[in-house]
Amino acid sequence: MSRLTRTLGTSRGFMRKLSTAVGSSTAFSSMVLGANDDIRIAIVGLRKKGIEHIDIFGEVPGVRIVALCDVDTEFLDLEAKKFEDRRQKVAKYIDYRKLLDNRDIDAVVIAVPDHWHALMAVWACQAGKDVYAEKPLSHNIWEGRKMVEAARKYKRIVQTGSQNRSDVGLREAVPYIQQGNLGSVKLVRALSYNLRQSIGKVNGPQPIPPTVDYNLFQGPAPLVPLMRQNLHYDWHWFWDTGTGEVGNLGGHNVDESRWVIGRRDVARRTISIGGRIGMDDDGQTANTQITFFDYEPVPIIYEVRGLRRSRGLRAEGHYKGTGFGMVIHCEGGYFAGGRGGGWAYDNDGKKIKQFPGDGGIGHQANFIDAVRSRNVGDLRSDVLEGHISATLCHIANLSYRLGRQEPAEKVKETITGNGVLLESFERMLGHLEANEIDLKRTPVTLGPPLTFDGQNERFVGEFSDWANMFLRRNYREPFVVPDEV
Repeated sequence: MSRLTRTLGTSRGFMRKLSTAVGSSTAFSSMVLGANDDIRIAIVGLRKKGIEHIDIFGEVPGVRIVALCDVDTEFLDLEAKKFEDRRQKVAKYIDYRKLLDNRDIDAVVIAVPDHWHALMAVWACQAGKDVYAEKPLSHNIWEGRKMVEAARKYKRIVQTGSQNRSDVGLREAVPYIQQGNLGSVKLVRALSYNLRQSIGKVNGPQPIPPTVDYNLFQGPAPLVPLMRQNLHYDWHWFWDTGTGEVGNLGGHNVDESRWVIGRRDVARRTISIGGRIGMDDDGQTANTQITFFDYEPVPIIYEVRGLRRSRGLRAEGHYKGTGFGMVIHCEGGYFAGGRGGGWAYDNDGKKIKQFPGDGGIGHQANFIDAVRSRNVGDLRSDVLEGHISATLCHIANLSYRLGRQEPAEKVKETITGNGVLLESFERMLGHLEANEIDLKRTPVTLGPPLTFDGQNERFVGEFSDWANMFLRRNYREPFVVPDEV
C-alpha cells in the first residue's frame, strides 16, 4: 500500500471504529445533543488562543465545555484544575484520537499548530463532530481542499477562526464600501505590522519538556530533533509546523481584504518579495514581506512587517493610521481599519463616518448558531472561505520560498511595470533603512510570479513544476491526511 493511500497506519483500528460509527455521509446529519440541548464542546490546544476560546465559549448560552486536550500535561492540568475548582466536570485527553471516541462531544475547537489543523478537522468530521478550526485553516493547499470535502461529505458545520468577519464594525463597513459610498474600489492594502523579537540561535538539539508528548506534538510533521529554544509558539516560524506571519496574520488581514472586494476565488497571479531581516536567528519564515495578489480589476497588496518603526523606537509602523487591518483605496476616499472597526475618510483625509467594532467577539456564538440550525449558510466564515484565504497565504509563501536574493535595484528593475508593488517595495526599503538594515549585506528575496489554476487547484505555466511540489506534504505515519476523506 502506497503512502498516498494509507491513512492511519497503526491506528487502523481507530479508523475502523470511525467508519462503523459514521457509516454513510448522512449518519450524523441530526445531532444527539446533551441534557437540556446543550452543545458539548472540546477545546484542543491550551495556549493563549485555546484559553481565549474557553472563556468565550463558556459564556455562550447553551454551551458546555466537556473536554480539554493538549499534548503538554503542564497546560492540560492547569486548565483542567480551573474547572475542578469551579466544580465543573471536564474530561482530559493527551491524545486527540481518544477524544474522538467520546460520543458525548458534539464539536471540537482546534487551536493547535498549523500542521495539525487539517488532520484534526478531517478526523472530527468522520467522527460526526462539528469543527471550529483556527486560522490559517490549513498547512498547505491540498489539505485545505480535503477539509472542505470532509465537511461536505459528512454534513458537518466547520467554521474558520477568522473572527474579523464577525466584527460589528466591519460588518457595517463592508456593505457601506461595496454600495459605492466612497466611489469604486481601486486597491485594497492588507497590513500586518506586528513587532516580533528574535527567537535566538541554538547550537544543537534542545531538550523536550518532560510534560510534552513530542511524537504527538509533531504529528504529521517529521519527527526531528527540536532545533529552537522555545517548543511552543515559535513553531510558527518553521516550515514543517507553521506558515509564518503571512499565514498567522494573513488569515485575518488577507481574508477581510478579499471579503471587501467580494472575491470567492484565488487570485490567478501572485508575487512576493521579502526576507527574514534584522533577526539573525534560527527562524525560517519571512518577517518582512510584501505580496501582490493580482485580482482584476481590484488587486490586493499585502504588507508584513515585524521590525520596529525605526531602530531604537519600540513602536509598530502604520499606514494611514492603521498597522493591523486594511486600507481600502476608493475613488472618493478610503477606509482604514480592521478588527475593532475603523473610519471612512475623504481624499483629503477628513473623517466621514466611523464604524465602531467589537473585535469579532460574536464569532464563536455564530458557530454555535449554525451548529443548531445545521445551515452552512449561517456561518460567517465557512470552511470554504477559510480554504480560499489560506490558499492565498500559501501561494504568497511559495513565491517567497522559490525566490532568490537580489540587490534592491535589481528588484526595482524587475517590478517596475507594477506601480502598486513598486510603491510598496520602496516604502519597505525605507522601513528597513529606518531600522539601519544594510541591504548590501542582507539582500531581499524576489519571488517568481506564480500562476494558479483555481478550478484544478494547481499551478500552471512558468515555475509550476516547482510550485506544485509544495501543494501537499509528505505525511508521517500514522498521522496521514487521507486522499479519500
